Amino acid sequence: MGWIPCSGKSSKRRRKIDEKLDRTCSVSTSEKSSASESKSKGSDNIVAQTFTFSELATATRNFRKECLIGEGGFSRVYKGYLAGTSQRAAIKQLDHNGLQGNGEFLVEVLMLSSLHHPNLVNLIGYCADGDQRLLVYEYMPLGSLEDRLHDISPGKQPLDWNTRMKIAAGAAKGLEYLHDKTMPPVIHRGLKCSNILLGDDYYPKLSDFGLGKLGLVGHKLELSRLYGYCAPEYAMTGQLTLKSDVYSFGVVLLEIITGRKAIDNSRSTGKYTLVAWARPLFKDRRKFCQMADPVIQGRYPPGGLRQALAGAAMCVQEQPNLRPVIADVVTALNYLASQKFDPMAQPVQSSLFAPSPPRSERV
Repeated sequence: MGWIPCSGKSSKRRRKIDEKLDRTCSVSTSEKSSASESKSKGSDNIVAQTFTFSELATATRNFRKECLIGEGGFSRVYKGYLAGTSQRAAIKQLDHNGLQGNGEFLVEVLMLSSLHHPNLVNLIGYCADGDQRLLVYEYMPLGSLEDRLHDISPGKQPLDWNTRMKIAAGAAKGLEYLHDKTMPPVIHRGLKCSNILLGDDYYPKLSDFGLGKLGLVGHKLELSRLYGYCAPEYAMTGQLTLKSDVYSFGVVLLEIITGRKAIDNSRSTGKYTLVAWARPLFKDRRKFCQMADPVIQGRYPPGGLRQALAGAAMCVQEQPNLRPVIADVVTALNYLASQKFDPMAQPVQSSLFAPSPPRSERV
């Protein structure tokens, strides 16, 4: 079930209502959309389509409960159908309380709409109608990385090693584009597993990049929603840098490798954050096999595991200057993703020998 996440827990209902959503949230292709003409930005002719609130209400059947696919602290996300272009979309309705003025909102949204990369979720358009603020994104059919790691549907297979490295490499490429290919560089500000969405064949795309700049959250609220992912210097000073994003990516990479959540209050004291649990283990390579997600049952290359964990350890260094730039992370992960693991031809690792407890019981 695809969705565009907001900051907070994903809706548990989405698996059960996917088919119903396709049926109830669609409108006939014969209906004519009265979408207003697109606006272009800059010399590159980047187009950001504008929608009226009425058009998006039609697309979501008046924001029906059946179309709700996610909600968080400052937004709700609905599955909708854009009749004018005959495409499904994820329509994010932002809480208008505390938002910036219309001018500032439009400047930021037009900036976001100018960012295009295969590993970024495409922002189709927006609505700034009265006090309504909505963002219209492409729809991602396989949902979020968070769902595939921590909330596996019954009957679904867990992600194998090759797919995990593919997702990690693709997400890193999206972040590299934001950091190194845009001018000025864009800090994601909210990188976490729920903001990495998956398309067909588990193709990863970053979402919600730069939304912190829209005035949606204050520093304290942003810290709460990013707890477990935010870099130490941001927690202490409120200052974000590109290396803050690298730290967050390191936490995501640890989640991909270990299958553990960034924050889990069920763990013992001192280990409820993933980084706190991992740091002592980084110091002893003999314990690396203990860090691999047990659900993949030892089906990973030991050398690839060591290299992936080494990269994650570098990313979550406490001192920002000791963290790598994202381009170096991309180079390393591209290599790991290219080294395909064949479980039929290579031995299963020893982590298989000890049966794993449920995720909630692992400490």
